Amino acid sequence: MALKAAHGGEAIWSRWEPEIAARRPAAMAAWRTRLRAEIAFVEFTQYQFARQWRGLHDYARERGIGIMGDLPIYVAHDSADVWSHPDLFQLDPVGDPAVISGVPPDYFSATGQLWGNPIYRWDAMAETGFRWWIERMRAALTQVDMVRLDHFRGLEAYWEVPAGETTARNGRWVKGPGAALFTALEKALGELPIVAENLGVITPEVEAIRTQFGFPGMAILQFAFGKDPQAPDFKPHNYPRDRVAYTGTHDNDTTVGWWSSEGAGDSTRTSGDVAQERAFTRKYLATDGREIHWVFIRTLMASVANTVLFPLQDVLGLGSEARMNTPAVPSGNWRWRYRAEMLTPAIAQRLKEMVATYDR
Repeated sequence: MALKAAHGGEAIWSRWEPEIAARRPAAMAAWRTRLRAEIAFVEFTQYQFARQWRGLHDYARERGIGIMGDLPIYVAHDSADVWSHPDLFQLDPVGDPAVISGVPPDYFSATGQLWGNPIYRWDAMAETGFRWWIERMRAALTQVDMVRLDHFRGLEAYWEVPAGETTARNGRWVKGPGAALFTALEKALGELPIVAENLGVITPEVEAIRTQFGFPGMAILQFAFGKDPQAPDFKPHNYPRDRVAYTGTHDNDTTVGWWSSEGAGDSTRTSGDVAQERAFTRKYLATDGREIHWVFIRTLMASVANTVLFPLQDVLGLGSEARMNTPAVPSGNWRWRYRAEMLTPAIAQRLKEMVATYDR
């Protein structure tokens, strides 16, 4: 972080002087001396964050509340991880990604999602016994009690796109580490409190790994009524007990926004698809659409899914203006904020009654 600030805050590490980009010992020593004060400040702010987070975590534990975190499958190219371990990533001689991450065309985008992260060298990871992943997971589990492992299917096979592509269309599926990674993680860390984000193009091989290690999968109620290949599994009457069910995730529109959508933009949903989806939703949930967010919440509360999760936007009944993230859109996301007065006593009482009614 100190080096990034010294280079104007914009240039990524692969654009720095070759000696420091490659972490040559003499260059590292010289920059440590030059940026001693700046490094100390970053260390202090990170220490304060760690101290405050630990206090929050302890506060929650004392009240029987667990914190669920998220572990993205990839890390950013412009990160300490890639800069300090370039041998573990598929980079070109300059240090830029040779191939980049993404997913093929899907519900969210007709051209796929081009994430742009560098992709791991799984052969090099395996040679170390997956040490980098073990330490990453160990660190995460000091901060949270359970981890949602993002893009779980990418650990069985991932979508690889040549660097320089402007969409994710021209990618290919490449085999990942599969069960070997989780065997190494369990050997080092014991039983893993992981929820597998098994959404997208899910194959029997992906589900076999999830089942082998006993990781609960996810079900998204918004995806239950349309043409999603997993729609049958997302219908509550098909849930197994070992399931984490969501009204929608951070990548979805809010439930009210989804219900009001007309299927425009770059999505693969057409207006006709939306109309059919809405008609089936009304029939399946026996609803006229009023307070659709509460209908969704009650449906999941009443299901057999062991765990149910609701974005706060759905509890508050907010529309698309409160959407958290739009996949494949690179800017303008993660800006919604909650204000204390928004969660009224009436909303809290309604949630409390549902929790008591359905033994949640």
